[in-house]
This record gives sequence, structure tokens and C-alpha cells, in this order.
Amino acid sequence: MARIVGVDIPKNKRGEIALTYIYGIGRSAAQKILEAAGVNRDIKVQDWTDDQIAAIRHEIGANYKVEGELRSEVQMNIKRLMDIGSYRGIRHRNGLPVRGQSTKNNARTRKGKRKTVANKKKAVK
Repeated sequence: MARIVGVDIPKNKRGEIALTYIYGIGRSAAQKILEAAGVNRDIKVQDWTDDQIAAIRHEIGANYKVEGELRSEVQMNIKRLMDIGSYRGIRHRNGLPVRGQSTKNNARTRKGKRKTVANKKKAVK
């Protein structure tokens, strides 16, 4: 099992897919990394040589912000929005959808489990 930037890459997958297990690297970035490192993207990770792994590590380290560094940057950006009191920051603070989605019926992922509110009792005559 290859270890790149603190992540165990699955050895039985193609290089292009395996690199997407790293936070901040998607399919297109994985293709660019492998091309720059001179590694065929169809070769499985278990068939990579030590030189190829070193080239991939160097390429990611030099040109990409991944894992902990990227996560902390995203969190700092969200904190900045909350501190300046922007609309998006307020939505983040209240745990509501940030990008304009409707909240009347859906948005359960952001709002969490339903909290039932009881009806008003009718006055007895």
C-alpha cells in the first residue's frame, strides 16, 4: 500500500482513481499529476516503482494544496464569512443551506433530523 501525503492509497486500483482518495484531488487533477510525473494512468498502484511514487509525491507537494492544509484553508474561509456577518456566513452559522436552496420541504442534510412542533390546542367551549 503506497502512502502519499499521509493517505494510504489502495493498491488494487488504477493510479487515476487511487489518487482521488486524497482530499483535494479529483479525477482531472489526478490525470494532470500522473502526466506531469510521467506515470501511465492505467497502471495499478501495486505496479508503481519507488521512483514513480517519489515523482508523484514531489508533483503533489510542489503544485497542490491537499489534505490538512486545504481543510484548514476552507475552514478559515468559512470562519471569515461568519465573522464579517455576510449572508453566507449567517447561513453557515445557523446550519442552513448556503447556496440558495429551498428549506420549506427539503434541506434535511443541513438542518438535521426533524424536530416536531405540536399544534395549538383548540379552546373547549
